[in-house]
Amino acid sequence: MTSDAPGRARALAHPDRAEIRLEQVLHALADPVRLSLVCTLAEAGEELPCSAFPVPVTKSTSTHHFRVLREAGVIHQVYRGTAKLNALRRADLDALFPGLLDVVLAARRSQELPARSGA
Repeated sequence: MTSDAPGRARALAHPDRAEIRLEQVLHALADPVRLSLVCTLAEAGEELPCSAFPVPVTKSTSTHHFRVLREAGVIHQVYRGTAKLNALRRADLDALFPGLLDVVLAARRSQELPARSGA
């Protein structure tokens, strides 16, 4: 497990690529709120602050969801000033589980289409 800056109190621990496990990734992606966070990051293609995510939960619950994603190795989080920025660890996930993220994101989009077209 590595952290962003060893001497800084606000550094966050992240699993190294070799420590990322499929069952933890699948568990993290199984929750609808967390999957929504990952979809937002994938669509953005860049780092986003926590405040950029439209989530229907309290701030403390949102923090929990981000932590689960980070500890599973799905996202990378770093403090920049007072903001916590989030980035999808696509390269690591694609290297370890080729195609998994694309399939999960495509399945999520296909399930959203009927709901959007019916509204």
